[in-house]
Order: sequence, then C-alpha cells, then structure tokens
Amino acid sequence: MRQAKLSRTTAETEVSAEINLDGTGLYDNVTGVGFLDHMLDQLARHALFDMTIRAKGDLHIDDHHTVEDVGITLGQALTQALGDKRGIRRYGACLLPMDDALVCAVLDLSGRPYLVWNAPMPTARIGTFDTELLREFFQAFAAHGGITLHVEALHGLNSHHIAEAAFKAVAHALREAVEIDPRKGDAVPSTKGSL
Repeated sequence: MRQAKLSRTTAETEVSAEINLDGTGLYDNVTGVGFLDHMLDQLARHALFDMTIRAKGDLHIDDHHTVEDVGITLGQALTQALGDKRGIRRYGACLLPMDDALVCAVLDLSGRPYLVWNAPMPTARIGTFDTELLREFFQAFAAHGGITLHVEALHGLNSHHIAEAAFKAVAHALREAVEIDPRKGDAVPSTKGSL
C-alpha cells in the first residue's frame, strides 16, 4: 500500500500528515490557516490522494511557520509513501485554466529537489493570507518530497485564481507522476536503477 503517516514537532509547530496515493481524493485538512486548508483540499481532490493534515502553529506571530512546516511534512509523507518509486511514471505535467488564470506545472519525482516558481501574484494578500507563502509552501514540499518542480503562471488577474490553479495543476501533475506505469510496473524509472 502506498500510504504514509508521520508527524513533525518543532518549537513553532506540530504537524501530522496522512496520505494514500491510491485514494479517491478524500480530504480532511485543518491547519488553522483557512486559505491553506482550501488549497490542500484542492491538492488532494485533484491528485486523487486521500489526505488528512492537522497543524497547530504559532499563528499569533504569522502563518509562515505553519505553512512551511505543512509543506515539509507533506513532502516527507509523499517520499515515504512512494518508497523506492518502483513502477511509477515519474514525470507529470499539467496546463490548467481557472477563469482568468492559466498555470503550468511540470514535475519529476527524481529525488533531486528543485523549485522554479514563476507565479507572481497581483496582490500581497488573499484575504488575510500572505501570497509570498505560496512559494514557501512549494519550496518546502519540493525539497522534502524530492521533486523537481516548475510552476509557471502564464496569465492571471486574480491572485486567488492563480494560487488555486497552481495547486490544481501541481495536483494533476502529481497524479500522473505517481501512477503505476502498466508497461514497466516492476521497474524503477531510471537508467541508474534508483531514484
């Protein structure tokens, strides 16, 4: 079973993440950061991951530590659930429209973390959520998930739409990348023999 459950505790946050890569998109995410919960719900639903995340953080300071540590913990859970990555497709890509926004996400579950984030937001906040934290989430997720991830906003006027399109595009790319390849279901998708 490609599942993982783990926790991370620091002086700033307590985060637990449970993920099933072969789920149906069920989610139950409560982080104390409403907009992040909404984005995590999109990620689970569109990747078809069953996902439960709980976080308690120093929100009296700001949302930064909570958002970053959720990204770290979710990335670690993804890595654990993938195991040796035997049989996966490895690569995924999605070009996703959402009203005025058009976002491209391309990724490789290579074990070599790298983020290219080219998704400027028209506003500094979405409600009370600091839009700078979107990059921080994906940086943490890519670093701890061993993902080479490129996210590019090709168009967008509304920050909420751009952010949501980014999460949905990453979700669809992840769904594709973690799928078992019916032609090579027993092999690690690398000429090196490991990822």
